[in-house]
Amino acid sequence: MNKSCLFFGILLLFIIFQTTDYAFAQNATSTKSGIQDITYAAKFVCGSIPDDSGPLRPGHYDTAISILNKKNYEVDIFWNAVIDDGPASNTILKTLAAEKSTGITCKNIKDIFGITTKEIVEGFIIVRIPIDSLRGFDNEQIVSDYSQDALNLLDVQVFYTANALSTLPHEVAQEKISFYIIQDFTNKIPKESFRKLLDITLPSTLNELSDTEQKVKSILAKKYDLDNKDLEKIVIRIKSISVGVGALLDDHAISLHIVKPQINS
Repeated sequence: MNKSCLFFGILLLFIIFQTTDYAFAQNATSTKSGIQDITYAAKFVCGSIPDDSGPLRPGHYDTAISILNKKNYEVDIFWNAVIDDGPASNTILKTLAAEKSTGITCKNIKDIFGITTKEIVEGFIIVRIPIDSLRGFDNEQIVSDYSQDALNLLDVQVFYTANALSTLPHEVAQEKISFYIIQDFTNKIPKESFRKLLDITLPSTLNELSDTEQKVKSILAKKYDLDNKDLEKIVIRIKSISVGVGALLDDHAISLHIVKPQINS
C-alpha cells in the first residue's frame, strides 16, 4: 500500500514538473520575443471626384494591393478594411502558401461594404499575422529571429492610379482642313494670308455631320478677334479634308508604395 502511494506520488510530481517546465518554456519564449503580432497598414483610395469638392483633385482613383508570402512556409494572414470615419469590416482569414501571393482591389473593398456608387472612398486595409500562428507540424515556433527584418514575412505593395479623364486612355481622330482665304472685307486679316494655302487640325468625331467652313471661320474668329458680322464679310474656299489618328489622349498617373511592417507587443 505504502509502495503504491509512493509510486503515484512520484508520478504526480513528475507530471507537475513536466507541466511547469512546459509552461515556463512557453512563457520564456513569449517573454523573449515580447511580440504579439505583425501588422501591415495599406492606404486605399477608390472612386471618383467630379468637381473641386475635394479632398483630392477631380479625377478617378483606383488602388490595388499585392501581398506576397516571402517565406518557404505557409502563413495565415488576417485582414480587414476600415473606412475613414466609417465602419470596419469583419476580419477575413487567408492562408498564403509558401512564396505565393494574393491581391485586394477597390472592387473587393466596395463589395465587402456593399458600396455601389462611384463616390470616393478612403481608408486602410489592415493585414495582421499573429506570432502564435507561426508554428510547425510539432507545434514548434518557426520564428527564431525576432529582429524587424526577420519578421517582415510579407512583401506588401500598393499601386495607386489616378486619371483626370472620364474615359480610359484612347487615340483621338483628327481632321486636317486645307483652305484659302479669298476675300476679307473687314481688313482685320493680314494681306499676306490671302490666297495662300493654310491648314488647321481639329479633333474629329466619327459619323457626325459638321460645317467645315464654319469650323475654319471659328478658328479665324479666335485668332483675329472677329465677330459674327465680320465672319459674314470673309470668303474662304476649302481645298481638302483628311482624317487621321492623333496622339494618345491620356491623363493618368501611377505610383507605388511599399508597406513596412509594424511589430506589436
